[in-house]
Amino acid sequence: MRQMGLATISIFYFDFREGGKQETRHLLSSILIQLCEQSDAFSRILSTLFTNHGRGSRQPSEDVLIECLKSMLKLPGQGPLYLVIDALDECPNSGDRTDRQKILEVVKELMNLQHPHIHLCITSRPEIDIRDVLEDLAVHNVPLHKQAGQNQDIVDYIKHSVHTHPKARRWQEKVKQLVIETLTEKAGGM
Repeated sequence: MRQMGLATISIFYFDFREGGKQETRHLLSSILIQLCEQSDAFSRILSTLFTNHGRGSRQPSEDVLIECLKSMLKLPGQGPLYLVIDALDECPNSGDRTDRQKILEVVKELMNLQHPHIHLCITSRPEIDIRDVLEDLAVHNVPLHKQAGQNQDIVDYIKHSVHTHPKARRWQEKVKQLVIETLTEKAGGM
């Protein structure tokens, strides 16, 4: 759709293996850059922010980045805009004011803009803090961890991995079965 000029999309994945990819600043910066790659109007807004912050010599605050994003989203004449935030539960939730809490606040701010052309897709395990915020905001909630197809895909993947991994091939059949059963039970749809 984007190639036809009909939509803009930004995708961000919280990777638990990369601490930097679990921070609010990284999420906002990634979204801003992705949007600018798809729109000259968005690029002009970010360019102004860059200039206002000493052409990169001073880091803008997270609040300034949020305001920059909101300015982009408020531009008239834009087509549908999709923001995908994947694996939010991978963002740590410990400490006083965590990045996860800040990101959930950003999501609330974006939803409160009530722009009909903005669509958010957020994926996460159903952790309490995330569920508490998103349930009130969600238009659609699709709990994949409860879907039989999702669970069967996980079982199939585990079986395939156990039966094809070079080290696992040497295991006794009852050990393989125990590994498959244990991982399947603990997967919880993930």
